[in-house]
Amino acid sequence: MAESRVTDDLLTRPLWREEHLGLPLPDSPHAISVALPRWEDVVGYEEQRPAVLDRLTAGYPRFRIPDLVAELARRLGGGAPCLPFPSARVAAACVEFIRKQSGEDARVVEEPGVAAVVTSERGSGALKDFWQHAGFIVSSRQAAALLAGRPPDAGSDEARRLLRKRLAGLYGCAEEDVFLAPTGMAAQALALAAVAALSPGRPTVQLGFPYVDTLKLQQKLGAGVTLLHDLATAAADLEALLLRQPLAACFCEIPGNPLLGTVDLARVGPILRSHRVPLVVDDVVATPVNVDLSPYADLVATSLTKYLAGTGDVMGGALVCNPSSPLHAELRAVVRLNHEELLWGDDAVVLESRSRSYPERVARHNANGLLVAERLRAHPAVEKVWYPKWEDAAAYEHVRRPGGGWGSLLSFLPVDAATAAPRVYDRLAVCKGPSLGTDFTLACPFTLLAHYEELEWAESCGVPRYLIRLSVGLEQPEELWQRIDAALAER
Repeated sequence: MAESRVTDDLLTRPLWREEHLGLPLPDSPHAISVALPRWEDVVGYEEQRPAVLDRLTAGYPRFRIPDLVAELARRLGGGAPCLPFPSARVAAACVEFIRKQSGEDARVVEEPGVAAVVTSERGSGALKDFWQHAGFIVSSRQAAALLAGRPPDAGSDEARRLLRKRLAGLYGCAEEDVFLAPTGMAAQALALAAVAALSPGRPTVQLGFPYVDTLKLQQKLGAGVTLLHDLATAAADLEALLLRQPLAACFCEIPGNPLLGTVDLARVGPILRSHRVPLVVDDVVATPVNVDLSPYADLVATSLTKYLAGTGDVMGGALVCNPSSPLHAELRAVVRLNHEELLWGDDAVVLESRSRSYPERVARHNANGLLVAERLRAHPAVEKVWYPKWEDAAAYEHVRRPGGGWGSLLSFLPVDAATAAPRVYDRLAVCKGPSLGTDFTLACPFTLLAHYEELEWAESCGVPRYLIRLSVGLEQPEELWQRIDAALAER
């Protein structure tokens, strides 16, 4: 109840002003977002300015180590660079990654329930990269329990079982086809490990402009990746690529983030099936409530952190093996071989509880997202809106369920964006910080936040640096629109 209350507070009293910089979103020791209320705060965060960093009390856990996890790392590392992982197998993979990436040595320190990796200062960058890209992290709830010497919630096993059952119902598969993970990126990493085991040494391909860590995962933990960012030519480009080289898998997002375009699976699917190349789809933005990917996807990697949880204070992920896939038996066998049950019990309890209202909340997200997207599209101060109803609309309609919606994630570009976007962002009276899918609306200048060191590359892929992304929440829609409209006003 307490977690629900702090989330509800942000619906009516968002943290959006200058003085809110660095506050957790929501007000919880397990918050996964942090208030970055001004455009300059985001720039300062990316440029590592002490005036911003010193005020941060939270952050997305794969990017900013949660305080409880940092305390556990200090205890295990004895002052050396250290991060805790949820299993010895994960820790060993991290050690191998550090040696390969940096040439530095690393060692594993094991205690009951945790395996920490300790390395040198020169190996610390690779250590953090593995934590960020692979996603097999120790959650803040797990760290709190380990620090206190406390076992997970007594209902953990039952919570995980019910969560798998609920996800199986949404995806139309057996419970045995659902593999839980500590984060959405860990689900992606599990998928990458599975396709790599079936096709060792083969590279992968990414269709559409990707979420940053999806690409980094394939680059750094895979056998290389080709990015085909232009969805208009993706099918033809993929076909040509397959004539030149075999692939381990094809990855895509339905729809993409932040441009909300959809890969034409009706064209891409048969190409991949003819070459027996698995298709791994990230459906986080659309959700299984809105789309049915079963005719095309072989594996679906999803984040339970986002819409399923909605509270912004718990991490989790799942990899789903599609029973309709001709590769189902071999993929499920290798996923099962690689999988460990690493979703911490206390996190599973929170996620299971929230999953009960998931479809109903997604329906409300759909309605609010569509209202805001349509009004932004008609607004004279807005140059462009990206939303699945209009971006590659036919491709999205092809997988949209009867009665399904277009979700609540959208991006927009103000007129005269170079000068207007910072002003509009600063004046937006909604919570502003990383992540998406929360019950409360969450805005961010996505390109700055995700691609600050590669802005020109992002723009070459059609992603403007002044784009503002909105994850529309469950606020009263007219009241929310008044806040957005006020930010766009000329004054």
